[in-house]
Amino acid sequence: MKVAVIPGDGVGQEVIPAGIRVLSAVADLEYQEFPWGSRYFERTGEMMPKNGLDQLQGCDAIYLGAVGWPTVPDHVTLWGLLLPIRQAFQQYINLRPVNLLPGVSSPLRDRTPAEIDMLFIRENSEGEYSGTGGRVHRGTPQELAVEVPVFTRLAVERAARYALERAMERRRHLISVTKSNASRYAYVLWDEVVEGLAAAEFPEVRVERMHVDAMAARMVLRPQTIDVVLGSNLFADILTDLGAAIQGSLGLAASANLDPSRAHPSMFEPVHGSAPDIAGKGLANPLGAILTGALMLSHLGLREEAQRVERAVARVTGEGVALTADLGGSAGTAEVVDAVLAELRRPTAGTGH
Repeated sequence: MKVAVIPGDGVGQEVIPAGIRVLSAVADLEYQEFPWGSRYFERTGEMMPKNGLDQLQGCDAIYLGAVGWPTVPDHVTLWGLLLPIRQAFQQYINLRPVNLLPGVSSPLRDRTPAEIDMLFIRENSEGEYSGTGGRVHRGTPQELAVEVPVFTRLAVERAARYALERAMERRRHLISVTKSNASRYAYVLWDEVVEGLAAAEFPEVRVERMHVDAMAARMVLRPQTIDVVLGSNLFADILTDLGAAIQGSLGLAASANLDPSRAHPSMFEPVHGSAPDIAGKGLANPLGAILTGALMLSHLGLREEAQRVERAVARVTGEGVALTADLGGSAGTAEVVDAVLAELRRPTAGTGH
């Protein structure tokens, strides 16, 4: 199987090679690197070449580091690379687990791994990221900017079906996050589609509807009551960053942009960003990239290999020796990778932690 590798910017250049070292210890994959991102933009005026999507289409998955740098506007990096890939390849599901690992302290006092175990499903193709809108009368006092969220029954229903299927595999509880008291059209449609689909095809799943502000409070106050969460592109984006904080560090957060039909490659990226303040210093936490790699292995059908990686990471955090500064330790990127590899070589690595 062939994996397209886009290390991207900043610490992406460090954590993606670290992830590949770990993945190579459990699976035989072919990697092809593409040097796209902010540096490429500064040389060419493009985040990726015009035929970039054609180059990626022949791959089985995409392993992305981070995109963004202070010298390039954020909207250029997002709309120049990430969103074109997600939209063209119909990666309409963004999957983000929120788990508290052994040995990691959550800012929520006295919470245990059993109490913080959530799975967020983000509708990844439209909503507030649809790109519908524009600006007129630029530079004048009458300047106007319009950004129109777009919601379709098709997109809401396919995201809801995926979320309900995941809920069936877990604890049969789904929370659908909207703001339908204020949004009379888009989120009322969302509520109707989710509840109608659940009643018709997934009666075993208990579905709750929550407004996004109440959901943020619930994540902090009662995380143990949350299993699978479905949210729009914007709401789930915001809530999952809160989730990353709850699980102890943004450096642990993994994500997958999925085309469930598998007609196109899916894209796997840690969500910590390019972190310019520590880039190039060997200090970045590689665990988010490694756990993202485990999501990729699972998607490629290598579930046992993915579980081995996840168990090795849990053993490393549980021992608390090789941890980066964001987790209260003093280890560098390479030391953490070495510790994960050592766990993978242990005879007990396949039996739990």
